[in-house]
Amino acid sequence: MTRPSHRIADRMSQLDASGIRKVFDLAARLKDPINLSIGQPDFDVPASARERAVQAIREGMNKYTQTQGTAELRNAIAQACKAEFGWDDGRDYLITSGVSGALLLAMMTLVNPGDEVVFADPYFVMYSHLINLCGGKPVPVSTYDDFRPDVQRLADAITDRTRMLIINSPANPTGAVYSQADLRQIADLAAKRDLLVISDEIYNFFCYDEPFVSMASLYENTLLLRGFSKSYAMTGWRIGWCTGPKTVLDKMTMLQQYSFVCAPSMAQAGALAALDLDMTAEVEAYRRKRDMVQAALGPALGLVKPGGAFYAFPPAPGGDANAFVTRAIEHNVLIIPGNVFSTRNTHFRISYATTDEKLAQGLEILVKLARS
Repeated sequence: MTRPSHRIADRMSQLDASGIRKVFDLAARLKDPINLSIGQPDFDVPASARERAVQAIREGMNKYTQTQGTAELRNAIAQACKAEFGWDDGRDYLITSGVSGALLLAMMTLVNPGDEVVFADPYFVMYSHLINLCGGKPVPVSTYDDFRPDVQRLADAITDRTRMLIINSPANPTGAVYSQADLRQIADLAAKRDLLVISDEIYNFFCYDEPFVSMASLYENTLLLRGFSKSYAMTGWRIGWCTGPKTVLDKMTMLQQYSFVCAPSMAQAGALAALDLDMTAEVEAYRRKRDMVQAALGPALGLVKPGGAFYAFPPAPGGDANAFVTRAIEHNVLIIPGNVFSTRNTHFRISYATTDEKLAQGLEILVKLARS
């Protein structure tokens, strides 16, 4: 009997297995590893959000919501944005299946084959893959060695094929936080070229040394993406939101109707409760973890101090990230090589979203490996 032929679509050749997923799979096989690889908060979803989601399930909130999300959650987000930005313009909000879901909807909505999308290198791994999936051309712009945006480099990367810019502050994997001056220069550049800016602000709570500034406060033509996964530890709940130009939101909403349908209903109920919570204690705990990382890896590896998120991106000894990551894993410490996030492989990423005890153990091992 002849086996059927399973022809894989050409677009899938533009993707490869995430290096993060490979490490995640490896962690599942190791016995009690020191896992500094995964960007997942070590605190749990706040109790009031959990209880509200359970209550929603018991009350029968287990069906589809409106594609754009429940009116209650969208209204609450609108009020939060009014308080933060002063917006009172009746703008639309779309509740998405995580910020990752919002990124997919945005790329599918905005990127045509051959379009170029400019973003900082190092970058969140999903950017390049989604652009490739849409037939576009990723244009990473180096921010080495201090990970600050160089507006002239960005300007030099823009061509007649450039469709938009992506900004991620606080940044994954570097922890870099863009200042108001940084963002204003980028906004001026985007305005001159009439470019949309996607502002990925999933880590907006985790800003340690200076106030957080949103690109949306400086540039009207911004597609703002935020979520609940990092701020409230709701990574498995898949709940995010976005707002921006109405023409873009309308098409993203239509695409969500034909893809995700809607964000999980009970997660939307939990997110509504989460919006009322004060997460200052959790953020302060991560500030202290950041300080632990800097105290250990600053002197040992010349780490550029991360200002936000919960990542650090130190240079690998000898400039070979794969070799150093291999040695770390041999010593039961899971970290990720820089080429997962960059066109270079000279650095590695650690996530300090773990317990203080595990973090201290991992840092001690990494320092010993660096000095050996």
